[in-house]
Amino acid sequence: MAVRGPGTDAGRAGPCGALECRDFDSLEAAFDFAVASKPLLVAVGEAHAQKGTTVPSSAKHFSEHVLPLLKGRASDVLVELMNPPEGCAKTTEVVRQKQEVVTRSQAKTDQSEYVALGERARALGIVPDLLRPTCADMDAVKAAGEDAVTASLQLIARLSETQATRLLARDAHTPGDEDKMVLIYGGAIHNDLHPPKERASWSFAPALEAYTHGRFVAVEIFIPELFDDSDSWKAKSFYKHYDPERMGGRTTVFRDDKTFVIVLPRGGKD
Repeated sequence: MAVRGPGTDAGRAGPCGALECRDFDSLEAAFDFAVASKPLLVAVGEAHAQKGTTVPSSAKHFSEHVLPLLKGRASDVLVELMNPPEGCAKTTEVVRQKQEVVTRSQAKTDQSEYVALGERARALGIVPDLLRPTCADMDAVKAAGEDAVTASLQLIARLSETQATRLLARDAHTPGDEDKMVLIYGGAIHNDLHPPKERASWSFAPALEAYTHGRFVAVEIFIPELFDDSDSWKAKSFYKHYDPERMGGRTTVFRDDKTFVIVLPRGGKD
């Protein structure tokens, strides 16, 4: 059983090697812990919901429980959905088909939940936006052929960096918004502060961490029902320390410097 500290709902979740790990009563408390340093950029990553998953997704938890917490504290949320110009619809459809090797295993509700996330943010006064590639961007992904998925991941990282930088610069010169957060919400491979060399071009995190002069945190929100023994999960530093029997009843945070991994309780609870 975790030991509670005075005046807080956080407890030590147990030995976690080089990582700091704590457990919390709620996602809200865990997220507040992650942004206690008052970052300017918060890059939230998830593992996309898969077909057959019966518990609420990370996006749904974020929309319902985290966004209300950030009302008045965040200016914008940039959501990882592509919104190309109407003039390149045919190319966009070809790109979509090339990406099916990745997306076919994902829940059909993924995109609609991202749209709902944006609508929820707007209702709270947090301005949502999508990634806005040009037709030339879409042509380049199409021309990549068998490497189209990699080209698409690189494009997501580049657009996220460019658009977030623009929002940060605007906030810095807008009275009342100077210290508000800009949020990015998308796949966890894009907010990696220390990506492996072969995936470095997929992550916007190092560039935005530098741009904000360190006022950056990466937060990953994971549903434990998605965990399996695949190499992609095993490669994550927190994975070997997560004990579902001991930690599965509460929200657990694994911290590695400016990266906070939040693992929700099992069964879709908060």
